[in-house]
Amino acid sequence: KMDLSQAEAVADLIASTSAGMHKLAINQMRGGFSNELTKLRSQLLDFTSLIELELDFSEEDVEFADRTNLKQLATGIEQLIRKLADSFSVGNAIKNGIPVAIIGETNAGKSTLLNLLVGEERAIVSDIHGTTRDVIEDTINLSGVTFRFIDTAGIRETNDTIESLGIERTFQKLRQASIVLWVIDLNTPAEQIEELAKVIIPKAEDKKVILVFNKSDLLSSDELELKQQLLNNIPADRIYISAKQQENTEVLKQHLIQAAALPEVSQNDVIVTNIRHYEALTKAHEAILRVINGLEMNISGDFLSQDIRECMHYLGEITGQISNDEILGNIFGKFCIGK
Repeated sequence: KMDLSQAEAVADLIASTSAGMHKLAINQMRGGFSNELTKLRSQLLDFTSLIELELDFSEEDVEFADRTNLKQLATGIEQLIRKLADSFSVGNAIKNGIPVAIIGETNAGKSTLLNLLVGEERAIVSDIHGTTRDVIEDTINLSGVTFRFIDTAGIRETNDTIESLGIERTFQKLRQASIVLWVIDLNTPAEQIEELAKVIIPKAEDKKVILVFNKSDLLSSDELELKQQLLNNIPADRIYISAKQQENTEVLKQHLIQAAALPEVSQNDVIVTNIRHYEALTKAHEAILRVINGLEMNISGDFLSQDIRECMHYLGEITGQISNDEILGNIFGKFCIGK
């Protein structure tokens, strides 16, 4: 019998397009993620059972739950939930592909590069400036890593309303990307490139930026040597290519794999890949933090119990294991009350 998260893993396994996603789906389908959640809920169940047991004997002023031990337990649970939630950034990249924004000025060769990387004519290529006016996306798999390439409208001053909207979307995609391929036409004057850097670099501070100097086939070796001094003050990988002549593009792919820096995934790794799971873990984490704060403030057991129940509820949402009778059953089953 599968729980809800295992059933979702079956769909992920069918839809998997990379070795990493395949391994994670197999692990989740076998119950790796479910087992972690079951352990957490079991600890929380004992935790809240002791608290609620005290409430039943409130008139007798007894304490079944040692607050110091409870705080240590809650802290350990908080760390595990946070670790699972933090793994979503890696899991989402493995499942949906690492977002790579291809940006630059008009006619720099962005669409030619996209077509070359994905191996088909996905974007219209033209010498006319402003040809690409909307975002075009496609994915490829490189050495087991899925990349989601986003070709964007060229950045330039324009009075065209539609093109301006496309440029605004360029900056939106830049903010959403993990890796930025800034395609630079080597024939562009250095001053113009420096001015564009003032716009792009502040928006890409937390990204992995690769400077892709394109059209190297149009320059002599002496001219290329002079151009290699461009943007030396920017801490970013750089590569010189000719997208049209398909020169150095394999090196670019290696740069992308290195920039992805995804960890090796085994079938025993527990990594969150589902946005629903991530949202539930985030809410569970907020609840367990309230428990820890409540223990520090020595608040009454009924308030502690409410937050513990909420944490259990959100963890149970992931697997479909939600029951109001669990706590009562655990009290009678483990603590012999009423026998």
